[in-house]
Amino acid sequence: MPENVPVMYGIPNCDTIKKARKWLTQHNIDYQFHDYKKLGTDELQLQNWLQELGWEQLINKRGTTWRKLDEKTKSTMDNQAAIKVMQENPSIIKRPLLILQDQKILGFNENTYTQELLQA
Repeated sequence: MPENVPVMYGIPNCDTIKKARKWLTQHNIDYQFHDYKKLGTDELQLQNWLQELGWEQLINKRGTTWRKLDEKTKSTMDNQAAIKVMQENPSIIKRPLLILQDQKILGFNENTYTQELLQA
């Protein structure tokens, strides 16, 4: 795929991913989809994302995966611990994460997608 094609990271059966993918399709925006569960996540990539976004943004604390973690893991979470947790439990990564060249859009918001993808 060309370098300027956005890459969406997530899990295909996630409702938010479905909404975001539908939005991209409706607006004729080509994108590449990276399925965390099938393709996994690269440690260096996670380090880069954490450096820019921080674990507090990248980890979904509202989901069942977070709630299932033991209290010690939750209370001692930092960027290094987050890498291990995200590799073992890709469902814990907030989604979608849409990468447009140097920019990262975390979560799905129609207004943000419109502003960043259609008015660029």
